[in-house]
Amino acid sequence: MTFTDTKKKYILLSMIAFIVIGLIAAKVMASNQDNKFTTEDVLYQQAAQMYNEGNYTEAAIYINELIKSQPNSEVVNYLGGLIAANNDEAARSAILLQKTLDINPYKVEDPMFMLQFAEVLVMAELFENAKTVLTRCQESVWAPEEYPDYQNRVTELLTQIENK
Repeated sequence: MTFTDTKKKYILLSMIAFIVIGLIAAKVMASNQDNKFTTEDVLYQQAAQMYNEGNYTEAAIYINELIKSQPNSEVVNYLGGLIAANNDEAARSAILLQKTLDINPYKVEDPMFMLQFAEVLVMAELFENAKTVLTRCQESVWAPEEYPDYQNRVTELLTQIENK
């Protein structure tokens, strides 16, 4: 089978058209992804800013939107758990912090996370789970520098659970 010059031109033009259409499609998809990333970044920054300012009600609005779009994000669930805890939503906070731990099991090595998680579990009256987490906290060989009374707080929470 031989190709005439006309057939060769059509094949070449088809290949060029295919490449151009592919590049255009990639550009459009990348632009959409950039817009989504920018929107989610703004939501996260707003939620974090509101949380740092102590405006937990507004922070909850931003973080809830973000949780809908990024349900498997460790940082989003973690911030959501902290915001929920400060809004006296202990059960929701416990769920979000557990999800954070499920996404990143290495968080058990973070003593502040584990203490926060235990405090939320106590608030949610999930005492058996809190006791397990606090036992893990007691086994921690190092306490965070920013919280020198770490082990005292762990002991205090364990005593509180035992008195319930």
